Amino acid sequence: MKVCHLTSVHKRNDIRIFVKECISLSELYSVSLVVADGMGDETIKGINIFDVGKPSGRKERVTKFAEKVFRKAIEVDADIYHFHDPELMPVGIKLKKAGKKVIYDVHEDLPRQLLTKPYLNKFALRLLSFVVEKYENYAVKKFDHVITATPHIRDRFRRFKKEVTDINNFPIVEELNENINWSARKNEICYIGGISRQRGIVEVVKALELTDTVLHLAGNFETEDLKKEVEVLPGWKKVKYYGFVGRDKIKEILTTVKAGLVVLHPYESYKYSLPIKLFEYMSGGVPVIASDFPLWREIVEETETGVLVNPLLPESIAEGINKVLTNDDKAKKMGENGIRAVSEKYNWKEEEKKLFAVYEDLLAGK
Repeated sequence: MKVCHLTSVHKRNDIRIFVKECISLSELYSVSLVVADGMGDETIKGINIFDVGKPSGRKERVTKFAEKVFRKAIEVDADIYHFHDPELMPVGIKLKKAGKKVIYDVHEDLPRQLLTKPYLNKFALRLLSFVVEKYENYAVKKFDHVITATPHIRDRFRRFKKEVTDINNFPIVEELNENINWSARKNEICYIGGISRQRGIVEVVKALELTDTVLHLAGNFETEDLKKEVEVLPGWKKVKYYGFVGRDKIKEILTTVKAGLVVLHPYESYKYSLPIKLFEYMSGGVPVIASDFPLWREIVEETETGVLVNPLLPESIAEGINKVLTNDDKAKKMGENGIRAVSEKYNWKEEEKKLFAVYEDLLAGK
């Protein structure tokens, strides 16, 4: 059986798409991946990667390159197509018309996520969010199955479609879990991931002024203007900035520090999200300093893996940092609890079972 994953947004080595879903499925099926990252065709770990080139911008990506993805998908002639970007919904519909089985993998609650974007005014964002939600709700009814990255997004679609499964983006247990002696770690902290105002970078750098630590910061800034803004803050002197890094560097950082930050602002799309960095910190034995959202509070308090803070207040973030870094025995225990929680519950092996079940049902004609 042939399976083909499609993305015009993500790179070929995307953690959810390639490292988790494609590699897992390759145990049972012949897997291809169509991308638009401009790095050429190749085969990695038995997965055939087909590159349709790199678009010059968002407009070209959603028009010309969506059509390129569709043409390449038809050329692959798979039994199941599994696409990962909202802009490929029209491609999914065309594949259904061609008689194919189609899965839509919803990584984010797009209508709510759009409201966090800074490039449009509030009225335009609300209008865009409304239109996108209406179209997405219409389109998903045509697909054979919808996979979502969180239970919250799953519940949104289950109001009008029963074939919906949440497959959470939890860590691969063995990837980041190094048996590092706690005493070898430095009294420092990290943030790994996309860097934006909405993800709390301004408050974090201001919080550093109230702490005696160093922040290991890895990821791309959303804009160059934001980067310039935080670079002039006094707390920036306590930042080690790496830019975008690969998985090996992430692992190195997680074996160095004693706390990891995930202090997203309280937007609707964030409050019900399950950010991978939260669980990767836990997997690496690193206590978490997280926004005090009800869902996150339930996870962090149940597992005893960190502290909760008000992400809008630098003073609250600083208090959380100091609470972890000044109580070494408790911090060490939090790290151990995180490793245990991921090993027992919040791991990809458990989610992989749900992925296999979706494919088995589709191929059985259910």
